[in-house]
Amino acid sequence: MRRFFSGFWRAISFPFISIFNLLAFPFRALHRRFPNFFPGLWRIVSFPFRLIFNVIAFPFRALYRRFPKFFNALWKVVSFPFRLVYNIIAFPFRAYKRAYAFLNTEPEERPLTDVVADLVSNQDVRQMMWEQVEALRMHIIRAVVVLAIAVMASFFFTEQVIQYLAQPVGGLEQLKAIEVTETIGVFMRVAMFSGIVIAVPYIAFEFWFFAAPGLRPSERKMGLAGIPLAGIFFAGGAAFTYYVMLPTALPFLTSFLGIKTELRPQSYFSFVTGLMFWIGLFFEFPLVIYALSAIGIIEPKMLAQQWRLAVVIITIAAAAITPTVDPVNQGLVMAPMILLYFLSIGLSHIAYAGRKRQQARENASTEQ
Repeated sequence: MRRFFSGFWRAISFPFISIFNLLAFPFRALHRRFPNFFPGLWRIVSFPFRLIFNVIAFPFRALYRRFPKFFNALWKVVSFPFRLVYNIIAFPFRAYKRAYAFLNTEPEERPLTDVVADLVSNQDVRQMMWEQVEALRMHIIRAVVVLAIAVMASFFFTEQVIQYLAQPVGGLEQLKAIEVTETIGVFMRVAMFSGIVIAVPYIAFEFWFFAAPGLRPSERKMGLAGIPLAGIFFAGGAAFTYYVMLPTALPFLTSFLGIKTELRPQSYFSFVTGLMFWIGLFFEFPLVIYALSAIGIIEPKMLAQQWRLAVVIITIAAAAITPTVDPVNQGLVMAPMILLYFLSIGLSHIAYAGRKRQQARENASTEQ
């Protein structure tokens, strides 16, 4: 892209540069022939103008020497709008330059054993580790602040979300509160869940931003591109819970043993938001596997060999999450989780192959 713009500028400016060079040619030739004549001529011609300028500027120079702070402050006030406009215009270009440098900086690679040995023996390395812990704390604080802002922003539409979540049981009219503060607790719980859904991409960005300095440029870019997918996958898991699981689970739960169930807002919305949260969290599994494979912690071969053990673990997790004891609803939870596991194996192959190609290119460049 840089070469394209450079060539485009040269093509546009070529006629003007040619005309300027033709007009300047005789003057350049005379200056080479008589190098001392033209500076002297310029001093003679410009003398009246320089004299007038110095006469006019003399009182201002005297005042500036007497009151330098006043004139410096006056200059800052007068130039502030222009500097503000300049900084606003320059901000995206500066941000792009910093982001480009951040994404394309190669990290310093050291074996894990050397790092552990330095932690034990080197005081500077231990100090650096505590600095990283402090940086992680700041990332977590920013994520919590954004989560709080998202929760407060969700207050404006939480009532509509509550009405929408109550549709599987026939609306809010079918719920009966028995405590004075029960509806307030429901409102806050749904607002918290809505804020989490909104803030998931930023929370993922903060964790990526913490880990990015230790990643290769290609890994950083892939991780940055995967941040929007974190929100999409989480929302997809919540949508799967609402549109697939709840319509099959609620009739079974509310009519078990033929006993009529009086639904309370607190128990119902705790059940719905908790289920949507955990299923949404499990839908992030492919992204986690892809990231771990991209940095070389997990290999796709190991995931493919241990698929039976993974199915057993998924079965146990589905049994713990599923709100009912019947195999139908448990199967509804297991099916997408197993599908996500095999999808994770495919993504792991892609990430691992990309890492191998990158290492091969680096080895080839090193040998050359």
